[in-house]
Amino acid sequence: MNKKTDIQISSFEKDVITGLTSTPKYLSSKYFYDDEGSRIFQQIMQMPEYYLTNCELEIFSKSKQAILESFSPGMEPFDLIELGAGDGMKTAILLQYFLEQDISFEYMPIDISGEAVNKLMEMMRHKLPELTIHGKTGDYFEMMDDINQYDHHKKILMFLGSNIGNFNLSESISFLQKLNHIMQQDDLLFIGFDLKKEPRLILDAYNDPQGHTAAFNLNLLQRMNDELDADFYLGNFKHREDYNHETGIAKSFLISLKKQTVTINKLNTSILFEAGEKIFMEMSQKYDLPMINDLAANSGFKVAKNFFDSREYFVNSLWRVME
Repeated sequence: MNKKTDIQISSFEKDVITGLTSTPKYLSSKYFYDDEGSRIFQQIMQMPEYYLTNCELEIFSKSKQAILESFSPGMEPFDLIELGAGDGMKTAILLQYFLEQDISFEYMPIDISGEAVNKLMEMMRHKLPELTIHGKTGDYFEMMDDINQYDHHKKILMFLGSNIGNFNLSESISFLQKLNHIMQQDDLLFIGFDLKKEPRLILDAYNDPQGHTAAFNLNLLQRMNDELDADFYLGNFKHREDYNHETGIAKSFLISLKKQTVTINKLNTSILFEAGEKIFMEMSQKYDLPMINDLAANSGFKVAKNFFDSREYFVNSLWRVME
C-alpha cells in the first residue's frame, strides 16, 4: 500500500485511510455534510418518521417567550451563535420572535456546507430582512478561535437537533469542554438531546422506508468517488441501523453485500471488503435526564433549565458555565 506523505494528504484523505484500514472499518460522520449530504439531510428532517424536527419545532413554538427570558432576563443584547445551523428552519421561529420583541442581538450561523450557509442567509434576508446575520462556513471544531474572538456581547451558543448524540461520551465531554473554555461566565449553551424512548420509534427514524437515511450514508461513498477518484459501486453496499435500548446507542452501518476490492486512486490504495463486512458510519446517543446532568457536570456546566416537547421525546437544555 502506497500512501501520500502527511504534507500532501488532507484531513479527509487521512481519515478515510485510517478508517478503512482499521479493524473494524469505520468512516467519520463529520464528512457526511458536503453540499449533497446537507441536501439529503434536509429531506430526512422533513420525514414523518423523523420525529426530532417536529419535537424541536414544538418546543420553540410553545416556549419561545420562556426561552428568550432565559437567554436574556434583563433583555440585554447578545450574540446568538449556532453550530451546525443547516437550513435554519427551526431557529427562524426564535429569531422572528426575538425581533418582534425588539431585542438587540446578532445571529452567527456556522455550517460545514457553504451551500447550506448561503441558502440560509438568503432565506433569512428574505424572511427576516431586519436580522443582523454573519454566516460562516467550516468545521466548527476548526472555528473555535473565530467563535472565541466573536465576543461583542454575551454569547449564547446553540447546538440543536441531536447533534451531540453523534459523539460518544468521551468525544462529547471533549467537545463541550472546548466550548466551555471559550465561554465567559455569563455565556450560555443551548443544546438539544434526543431522549430514550420505545425502540421502534428510534429505528423508524433512522431506517426510513423512503430510503433517505440510506442515501445519506451512501453519499459518503459517492463523495469518495468524486473527490478521491474511488470506484465504490453503491449498489454493493446496504444501510443497516441497530439500537440498544439499555445504552441508548443507535448505530448506522454500511454492509458490503459481496467480497470486493475498492480502489481509491487518489490515495494509491486498494481496500478489500469481505461479504457481510460492516463499515461503522455513525452513532446517535439517546439520553435520559441523569445522563444529561452528568454530561453537563463532567464538561464544566450546570443545567439551568430544560424545555420539553409535549410527548417528552426531546429536550432543549440550557446550560451555564459552572462557577
